[in-house]
Amino acid sequence: MLAWFKPWGWIYRPVSLAGWLATLLTLVFCIQAFIAVDRHSHSASDTLYGIFPFVVPALMVLNWLASKTAAPAKR
Repeated sequence: MLAWFKPWGWIYRPVSLAGWLATLLTLVFCIQAFIAVDRHSHSASDTLYGIFPFVVPALMVLNWLASKTAAPAKR
């Protein structure tokens, strides 16, 4: 099986086309959520509270996917 991600400290970095695609789709989703929430926000804290339920789970799913498709760390 081809590894999609490679461990890089505490996070993972994409090393294949599938990994880059998953990362790009997650970033596009987070940007879209930010724009949609910010459009109706009245302050910076309002925006942060609004995007939290979208961005955090999206990044958690990306991290889970990366951990399951990562190459084993070399020591």
